[in-house]
Amino acid sequence: MALYKLLLPKMGESVSEATITKWLKQPGDLIEEDDTLLEIATDKVDSEVPSPVRGILKEQLYSADQIVQVGDIVAIIETEGETETDKTVVEAERSLTNDEPTFSTEAANLEIPGLDQLSNPSDEVTGANYEHTTRFYSPLVKNIARHEGLSLEELDRIQGTGVEGRVTKEDILSYVANRGSNKDIDHSKPANAPVIKSEPTQTVPTTVHTVVNGNDEIIEMDRMRRLIADHMVKSVQVSPHVCSFVEADVTNLVLWRNKVKDAYKKREGENITFTPLFIEAITKALKDFPLVNISIDGYNIIKKKSINIGMAAALPNGNLIVPVIKNADQLSLVGLSKSVNDLAQRSRANKLKPDDTQDGTFTFTNIGAFGNIMGTPIINQPQAAILAVGTITKKPAVIETEYGDMIGIRHMMYLSLSYDHRAIDGALGGTFLKRVADYLENWDSNREI
Repeated sequence: MALYKLLLPKMGESVSEATITKWLKQPGDLIEEDDTLLEIATDKVDSEVPSPVRGILKEQLYSADQIVQVGDIVAIIETEGETETDKTVVEAERSLTNDEPTFSTEAANLEIPGLDQLSNPSDEVTGANYEHTTRFYSPLVKNIARHEGLSLEELDRIQGTGVEGRVTKEDILSYVANRGSNKDIDHSKPANAPVIKSEPTQTVPTTVHTVVNGNDEIIEMDRMRRLIADHMVKSVQVSPHVCSFVEADVTNLVLWRNKVKDAYKKREGENITFTPLFIEAITKALKDFPLVNISIDGYNIIKKKSINIGMAAALPNGNLIVPVIKNADQLSLVGLSKSVNDLAQRSRANKLKPDDTQDGTFTFTNIGAFGNIMGTPIINQPQAAILAVGTITKKPAVIETEYGDMIGIRHMMYLSLSYDHRAIDGALGGTFLKRVADYLENWDSNREI
């Protein structure tokens, strides 16, 4: 028999690790080619890892909730063969990105006497229960904490340097090594507050413990909701938010879409929604005002060359994800429409790839889909602005004509722009928002698509 080492496949240029959320196969199970072995999650996207070979799952090298680096061996599969050779998956044809090779890294081994006896995260050494916390800890970190006799309160005070402030193996080992001097640590800041780089100071609220009675229900946040919560808190802490509003008369836009939508669906086999029309106007305005298409690093403003529009999408479970349309300014209206529909469908089906949510430079959200007339969205870091559109409503409005003013029924819509006041002042933010509205109001009613 031969042993097949299954590596965690590469999931995108900027993705270096993933969390195992669930094993779908257990040791001893027969696995067919293309069977899904496990489910993994990056910062935003959940994915499945299939088996490229047929065989029997011999060993799981990581457990659920553990973080795995790209290229690490996650499982050993016993396949039919004549020799006991180790076959390593260097490039899986069915990996999460079909055009990029994976790379191998050596797993770090923790050398702590007696730690190998704590393979089960539920083993008790100190009696501390690390499950009664809203902060995420990997099984490895919990095992080290138990072995070193750390209480839950002490563990919660450790400053994490991992993704979204998570405590890594190096963090807890460093804490243990300097435990005697840790009495002087300032505990006024919660350890799970996101780490904000390039900022001289930050103010973090203390943790609030809510008291519930027998009529209340405690609902633990899932992994994605925790990430969203940390991301939103970090954004508000790092960026002074300012919000501007305009009201746009989008009557020409609405009438044009009503005129072309049936023919478009017959020709393309899919609907044309308002979203690509809004995104096209945003990309035009960003080209007019490139200092809105930026990010901030300390006291440096990074002006982005690419215009990559993030499209906030609500998932069936109530969570939010922001897939990105890359180089949106280079796409035709048909190309934008197809990209919007594709990303929306794959978001709802949980089929996004990690690269689909990376490298956004500006975010658009349609709160009008829920009947809201306006809103003040939170900036999607590290971007500097986010635009929201409300529902389109028929209203009586003043219409200026060469014969004088008159009252008419028009399709009106509010647009709001939240922007980072560190780099975008009211004049720039307000002018940019008005330019987006102008592009929508002056839509060509005779445009061909």
